[in-house]
Amino acid sequence: MLVSTILVGLESTTRLLEPLRSIVASAATPLVFLAEIPYLLIREVEDVVASQASLVQNNAELERRVLELSQVSQQFLALKLENERLRELLGSRARLPAEVLVAELVGVVPAPNTHQVIIDKGRDSGVQVGQAVIDAEGLFGQVVEVDAFTSRVLLITDADHAVPVQVNRNGVRSIAGGTGEMERLQLEQVSVTADIREGDLLETSGLGGRFPRGYPVGYVETVLIEPTAPFAAVTVRPLAALDRSRHVLVVFSRREDADGGVVPENETEPGLDEAAGETEASAAADLNSELEVPAGLSEVEP
Repeated sequence: MLVSTILVGLESTTRLLEPLRSIVASAATPLVFLAEIPYLLIREVEDVVASQASLVQNNAELERRVLELSQVSQQFLALKLENERLRELLGSRARLPAEVLVAELVGVVPAPNTHQVIIDKGRDSGVQVGQAVIDAEGLFGQVVEVDAFTSRVLLITDADHAVPVQVNRNGVRSIAGGTGEMERLQLEQVSVTADIREGDLLETSGLGGRFPRGYPVGYVETVLIEPTAPFAAVTVRPLAALDRSRHVLVVFSRREDADGGVVPENETEPGLDEAAGETEASAAADLNSELEVPAGLSEVEP
């Protein structure tokens, strides 16, 4: 006890023990380092684990953001393509002489051996059975069933569908029937002498009063003439994107466009009855004036 007191007094009042303290400190340094090694290891492990967890979290966050941006990019691309399709439809609408209604496909009829789709316009939008449906490229089909808010459209390639057509080059008429194949139509009963060539553009002829005149239907793909066959086999590639179009136009055509300008026998234009009556009355008056007995003459009795 006395020795420690003396050493403390010497340390506080003189520098005699400084060399000894330096030697003791140098000798104790390895011991201090060895004593701190477990704490240092624990701290390093904690840092490594924390860094790895942070990296994993950051990686997950980056992956999530990449997925979000990918979704946004896909939506942007879809909107861009939809905008292009709508612009094409608007361009088609500007070229049409009749009123049209933009409709969107909302379903496909899942019946076997049939090509039918459902559009989102129905009776409430004025759609009626028999109206022609087109897309940005050409004739798409016709409305065959109308509900309150939807309609069913029969595609031109359906085996039960047929449309009167004519060759744009020379006006040769025929009937383009569906084959049940999405990329092929067949001309019915084409004479072997008919002037139809590969590459000819076919358009609606307006005959029959179902489809307006002048809508493109497709291009002649092949013309096969067998020596013993009574008719030529003519296949047509439809212009409309039947399996890809999302938006279509329902055509509200004028009657003169649909029937070639001929009014059906059982129908007359508004006002024609009155005009015909006035014409008949005028003709009768003229006839009476010509047959009027001159003044001073009377009928001779037999």
